[in-house]
Amino acid sequence: MKRWRMVVAVGVLFLSVATARPARAGYLEDAGWGALTVLTNVVYMPAKLAYSALGGVTGGLAFLLTGGNLSTAETVWVTSMGGTYVVTPRMLQGEDAIAFAGTPSSETTADNSEHPTQDSSLHEDNLVTR
Repeated sequence: MKRWRMVVAVGVLFLSVATARPARAGYLEDAGWGALTVLTNVVYMPAKLAYSALGGVTGGLAFLLTGGNLSTAETVWVTSMGGTYVVTPRMLQGEDAIAFAGTPSSETTADNSEHPTQDSSLHEDNLVTR
């Protein structure tokens, strides 16, 4: 009985080793993409953070200079603060998109119908609504 157990155990072990394949043999390729990603982020992340910070200040100034028009400020904020902050290997390989700037939705774009200008030559029927 012990002999059969030993034969079955050796057979299972042999079959599992014979049919096993490595998950991926491209570990050097993965290491290369990882190193390239780190080097890319050393340049990309500070640039994105500076762009975002300047956009935050600019959006605040836009809010003040437009008399409190939040939609104008939000357009600046979403555009500058949105997007990708960290580049991944999939992005470098072209599988995912890199978005340096965000895209404002139609709800955050400036709408002139909400805050018409003070110009007397513009009448309500001449305003363009989006």
